[in-house]
Amino acid sequence: MPFLPLAPVAACLIGLCPAPHELPSTLQLSAHEVTGRLSAVTLTCDPAGGTHPARDAACRVLSRADGDFGRISPRRQPCTLNYSPVDVTATGEWRGEPVAYRATFPNLCAADAETDGVFKF
Repeated sequence: MPFLPLAPVAACLIGLCPAPHELPSTLQLSAHEVTGRLSAVTLTCDPAGGTHPARDAACRVLSRADGDFGRISPRRQPCTLNYSPVDVTATGEWRGEPVAYRATFPNLCAADAETDGVFKF
């Protein structure tokens, strides 16, 4: 029988549960282009950190969407119409909840615009 730590459960029973913003928010983000190029970064939020070059902005976007990539408001920006597909993924946790996101965009610019810069790295 596996051992389950009781300290977090006990803390909640006495009213000391961590607030949602105190729970882990750590994501592995990747972009795989049709050319074979693979880019990957880590992103932590609350506080912002990791290897994402615009981690503060990416954390703000994800905070507004409560970690739900489907709720991110796209950014209006001009993109070329070239077709060079890119697959993006995000895995990890947002405030203690599991995250598993995958999408394909026609090019890197579209991925950047549709995710408001979260996949701009």
